[in-house]
Parts: sequence; C-alpha cells; structure tokens
Amino acid sequence: MKYEQLAKDIIQNVGGKENVISVVHCITRLRFKLRDEGKANTEVLKNMDGVVTVMKSGGQYQVVIGNHVPDVYKDVVAIGGFQAAAPVEEEDGKKQGLFNSFIDMISGIFTPTLGVLAATGMIKGFNALFIALGLYTNKSGTYNILNAIGDCLFYFFPIFLGFTAAKKFKANQFIGMAIGAALVYPTLSGLSAGKPLYTLFEGTMFQSPVHITFLGIPVILMTYSSTVIPIIVATWVGAKVEKWFTKVIPDVVKAFLVPFFTLLVVVPLTFIVIGPVATWAGQLLGQLTIWLVSLSPIIAGLFLGAFWQVFVIFGLHWGLVPVAINNMAVMGSDPVLASVFAASFAQTGAVLGVWLKTKDQKVKSLSIPAFISGIFGVTEPAIYGITLPKKKPFIISCIAAGIGGAITGAFGTRTFIMGGLGVFGFPNMISPKDGITAGFWGAVIAVIVAFILGFVLTYLFGGAGKETASAGTTEKNNTNHNKAATKVEKAVISSPFNGDVKPLSEIKDAAFASGALGKGIAIEPAEGKLFSPVSGTVSALFPTNHAIGITTEQGIEVLIHIGMDTVQLEGKYFTSHTEQGATVEKGQLLIEFDIAQIKKAGYIVTTPVVVTNHNQFEVTQIGGNEVKAGDQLLGLSAKSVAI
Repeated sequence: MKYEQLAKDIIQNVGGKENVISVVHCITRLRFKLRDEGKANTEVLKNMDGVVTVMKSGGQYQVVIGNHVPDVYKDVVAIGGFQAAAPVEEEDGKKQGLFNSFIDMISGIFTPTLGVLAATGMIKGFNALFIALGLYTNKSGTYNILNAIGDCLFYFFPIFLGFTAAKKFKANQFIGMAIGAALVYPTLSGLSAGKPLYTLFEGTMFQSPVHITFLGIPVILMTYSSTVIPIIVATWVGAKVEKWFTKVIPDVVKAFLVPFFTLLVVVPLTFIVIGPVATWAGQLLGQLTIWLVSLSPIIAGLFLGAFWQVFVIFGLHWGLVPVAINNMAVMGSDPVLASVFAASFAQTGAVLGVWLKTKDQKVKSLSIPAFISGIFGVTEPAIYGITLPKKKPFIISCIAAGIGGAITGAFGTRTFIMGGLGVFGFPNMISPKDGITAGFWGAVIAVIVAFILGFVLTYLFGGAGKETASAGTTEKNNTNHNKAATKVEKAVISSPFNGDVKPLSEIKDAAFASGALGKGIAIEPAEGKLFSPVSGTVSALFPTNHAIGITTEQGIEVLIHIGMDTVQLEGKYFTSHTEQGATVEKGQLLIEFDIAQIKKAGYIVTTPVVVTNHNQFEVTQIGGNEVKAGDQLLGLSAKSVAI
C-alpha cells in the first residue's frame, strides 16, 4: 500500500478506528464522521507530511489531502476495515443541528457521484464542442456513442441517487435503486405522449394532464430523468417504510417480503404524490433562482463569485450544488455554477503571484503543485497551503472571482452540464442547441480577467514580498556573514526552559514520540516561560499560543509544542509576546503559560523541542538531564548539505 503509513497515522490521530462512524472522500479530502471530535489530534494532523490541513464543517471532520486522496482513502479503508465494519447508528455520535444535518445529508448523497458526474459531463461537453467546430454532425455514429456515454449517468440519475441516498438513510441500497429505476421506466415515460384522460388543477400553475390511473387514483406522469429532488424524498420515505416492515415481518421471510411490501407502497406513492409534489417544488426552486439572478445578474454574479471560496471552506457550497443540478434538470441550464466558474482561476492567479514574488523556498515549492491543481479546478492545496495562511492573497482572489462572476452575469452565462473543473469546464458553457454563444465568451473573458487580477494584485499588494524584504535587507547588510554561515558544519540549539530533560520517546503522543514530527528532546518545564532557543524568524505561531516554530538564518526549523492536547484549551493560560513573521533573538521571552492551571485542567506540560527538517541534520542531545534556559540542549551536524 503506497500510503500505508500515512493512513495508519491518520486513523490513529482521528482517535482510532473505534472513534470513526464513517469515512468517505471527495476530490481532495477525507470526510470522517467521528463519535467524539475531541479525541482527534487536530494539530498533529495539520502538521503531518501528506496532510494539507484539517477542517470541521457540516458535522464532518475533514482531513484535506490533495489530488491523491482516492489512493489515501483506499489505504485508510483497508487498514481501518471500515467497509467491512458493521453499520453504526448515527445516534451513537454527536447530535447535529438542523443545518449541519442538511449539509451532511446532501454531501453524503452527492459526493460519491461527483467524479463520474464530472467525467460524463466532460465527454458530453467535448462532444458539443466538436459539433460546434464542425468535426462531425449530430447524425454520426461517433456523436451518438459519445452522447450515450455523456448522458448515461445524468439521464438515469434517479437510479444512482437512489443508491447513494439509501446508503445515507441506512436503507437497502437496491430498494433505492429500484425506486429510481421505476421513475425512469421507458414505458411509463412514453405514456405521457398520448391523449390525456382529463386534467387536474385546471387553471392553476399546477395544471397537469392525467394519462393513467392506479386503482382508480389519478397519476400525474412527470419526466423524472435527470431529476434529483423526487428520488431523494422517495428514498427517505422508503427508508422509513422499510424500517417499519423490518420490525413487523418475521425474520424467516424478511429477505424478500420487506423489499416486496416496501416497493409496493413506495413506488405507487411516489408516482401519485411524492413525485409530482417534489417536481413542482424543484420547478419553483429553479424559477426562484432564475428570478433572483434576473433581478440583477451582475450583482448576483459578483456575490456568488466573491464568496464561493468562502462557502467551499465551510462546506456551505453543498447547499447550492443541488440547486444547480436541479436547474439543469428542469430548465436545461443553470446560472449559479456559471457565476463561480472564474473563482478557481482567480485563486490560481493569486498563487502564481505568490510564487513569483516570494523568496521563501518552502512557499515556492508548495506553489508549483498548487498552481497546477488550480488550473484543473482543484483549489484546496492553493487555499489551505498558500493564500489563506497569507490572508491578503486569499482576499484578493475573492475580489477577482467576484469581478469574474459579475462578468458572467453581464453576459448571461449558463452551464448546461455538470462537467469538468478548471480548464475542462469551458465545454460546460456550450449550449446543446445553440452551440457557442455570447455566454460562452463571457466565461472566457471572466476567466482571463479573474486570473490576471488575481495574479497582478497579489504580486503588487499581496504581501508575499514581506519576508523577501527582510531577507533582502539581511543579504545586503550581512553578505559576508551569510557566506560564512553556509559553510558552518555544526550548530547548537539552546534550552527554551528551566526544567528536566526527557527522551522524546517518553511523550504520550505517537507523532512526537516516533520522531515523525521531528528529532529532538522533551523537557518538563519548571517555570512557565518559553525563551527563544535560537535567533531567527517566527515561522509558525498557533492562534492558541501553545506551539511556536522558529526558522534560523541557516535554515534550521525548530518546533516547540507546550504540553500535549493543550490546543483544546483554546489559548487559555497562554500569553504570547511575539507574532508570526517577527524576528527574534536567542534568549528572548516568547510565551508565558500557567503550568499549575494547565495541569489542573487535566493536561500535561511535557514539551517536545524538535528540529522538523531533521532529514538534513544529525540531531543529538548535548546538554545534561537538568537544564536552564539558554543552556546547550541539542547539537546539529550537517548530513548531505551544509547548514
């Protein structure tokens, strides 16, 4: 298994397999539902190689991995045995609010389909593009076969959603598929073309012809192919019905009588009541979306474009994705996803600005893969790894995305399919009927403008050069010193505390004890004062002030983590006397903390002092077992590179 160790570390630091209710994945992140999020070592996960960051949203504990998340997911599932584990009732976990439950439900139903939905949409989009370019006609065999591939999932969407919705509602997944298959059954779809028996609700917006009856009850035949709301509601009702029949039917005949009675009840009920009502609700939702956009397409595009990346960070975009899919199903196009199309390019432009401006080699190395991912529409590595930590580039990308959204609004851009992301998303804006229209060119212009604005504004005003200014000054003023520094073969890290020294392996945290987070030593502080063990720059200072990272001019990266799990104190009992990006001198007071109160709250204060880029150095203890702040603690000697 390629990611076996990473998978083991992730499972361990989300609280172990017994703390996991379920785990799924989307394009870039593992989405855990945990029994107790308090058992997860969030800070350890965030600092783990192979993990971009950790997010908590929509009732999910999300470990952001990046583009290779499917491979990591396979190893997590294999090692944790989650697929083979018995189903666990959600009630065993933490109760969720109504909004979080809704977001969790929507993401759970749609996430498994997104990869194939994007793939088939791309095929359909490119097919439309090739028709528009005159490479072949819509009568050719090539077109029809590619169109079948492109339509296969979206046309039969109720069947696929029947499966995922049943899984989410803890029902028989094949019953969910059977309900969906009944909704798109060709014979029933064809009956609506004949002469109606009579009309219901005549003279109202719900006026509908009746073509058939069921036991004398009128049935309003709707077109359910590509729809999303009817099957989700029907499957939810089916889950309730199935649960009731499971209770009352004897075990010996449950295997076939539970599906038998469930389908006999739910399918007719869906055609008679659930389907028409849900379809009308979907049509109303679509009309409401179009009405809101039509009030001011430019303002709507500006708002959606500017805040889309914020929605994604908090998982709120899941409330809009079903609306967009519903719009495409009932009206053939959607303005919502069109308005946010330029957002990924604005983010990518900002990353390019950071990459060209910064002199920080670590940021440069992160920027290249983040830029490449962003071009293809996957922006989490860019957001969490580059722009969000720097703040200004993220804000600039939101502004650029808002302007891009306003442009698509002005051009009346629509998406006609759920297709690819990033550069593969342009065919989504090609109309199946009219080909390349002004809306398509609006998307092209919006992307170009958003990308250029994101790049130029970040390069000029994004703050990516702040560290370069100080670095440049240092180079200019201390050229001889730096030249000498590169030839230094040894270095010393001093103790940041008064206290007793312990082996790192004695720390009650696997990530530190194993040396996965760095090589070094542990100290039991005798006094709640942390002094800088080296001269350098504060490269990381956690908001809770319980951990700090310092990088020296020679490139040594030192991490000091006060206590274990103290992040849960949320900054209580910790006071910082510095800030991220500040230049500090050896022996300077950086953080004060109340040892007595921290211990009283149930936490240990044993503190690891580690070199995180230890692969470049040999790290050894050179001090005694009892040290004072400023005493020699660790000795470093160069491996393959000079310090």
